Amino acid sequence: MPAHMFFTVPTLLTWARIVAIPLIVGVFELPLEQGTRNLIATALFIVVALTDWADGYLARRLNQTSSFGAFLDPVADKFLVAAALLVLVELERVDALIALVIIGREIAISALREWMATIGASRSVAVHMLGKVKTTVQMVAIPFLLYDGRLFGVVHTHYWGTLLIYLAAVLTIWSMVYYLRRALPEIRAKAR
Repeated sequence: MPAHMFFTVPTLLTWARIVAIPLIVGVFELPLEQGTRNLIATALFIVVALTDWADGYLARRLNQTSSFGAFLDPVADKFLVAAALLVLVELERVDALIALVIIGREIAISALREWMATIGASRSVAVHMLGKVKTTVQMVAIPFLLYDGRLFGVVHTHYWGTLLIYLAAVLTIWSMVYYLRRALPEIRAKAR
């Protein structure tokens, strides 16, 4: 792959997402009032999460798609979600079991996709709408839980974030079962 593909605008946005992860985590170590830390972390998370949409859009628009970008993008997403969940567990805003379910699923499905690619059956575990819905619910739940207060004096973000993260855990399990069922015929065929 040409070296310039590592430094396209979409790839740089993905790199920026990875570099920003320690900033989101580090905000909670700053000597600031808790509400201020919550607000900064929430804003950072939202901005960083939006780069996921932007890098994909720009890659297609500028015709700068690459296999490296296709590899790096989901890695950045998984790092971002895992780091945010670990912070939320530390802050006692998310149950460790919920974080384990979500992070464990990401590891399991990534391994499944890698293995399916090695046997030439990656299409059977291609991204499905169920996985996209799960990701969307997660990406709404996490900033709500990071904020942990009343948004506009009305929306109780901890309550809604908790509800959504539980929904995300259910969707996580459901989507994992879906992908495993899709892969099972290929797994059985290769086991013979």
